[in-house]
Amino acid sequence: MAELSPIQPCLWFDDRARAAMQYYVDVFPDSRITSIEEYPDESLDEHFVGMTRKVLNGQFILNGVSFVCLDGGPLFTFNESISFVVSCKDQDEIDYYWSKLSHVPESEQCGWCKDQFGVSWQVIPSNMDELVRRPEQIQVMMRQKKVVIAELENA
Repeated sequence: MAELSPIQPCLWFDDRARAAMQYYVDVFPDSRITSIEEYPDESLDEHFVGMTRKVLNGQFILNGVSFVCLDGGPLFTFNESISFVVSCKDQDEIDYYWSKLSHVPESEQCGWCKDQFGVSWQVIPSNMDELVRRPEQIQVMMRQKKVVIAELENA
């Protein structure tokens, strides 16, 4: 088992942890899966029934940030109360991450989106605080789905 960071987000998937890890490391630069431990054979314990070859503990790094994940079944699901912020240097980077992470159009608002696994992301410019200093800029941002830097600068 790889060494854990002092604080790490842990993502509970129903049964798609392996697919999610692979997807995320393909999206983010400087990323990799560091370990995958699978559930033991289901004949060993009643709690393992149906879990053979699913992820008991997956560890991966996204652009230098350590994550863990697991396949825990449908008991818990993701919601917008937790999200991950992707700080982007320019509009091209925003467009890239938006195209990769936004899969639920009805969840798009003010730079927030939801991916194909139900995880919420905030894809925003690194200078967002400068771009929403004035009420006019905030109003523009509130109408945006994906953040468009030029619209905020021109507000």
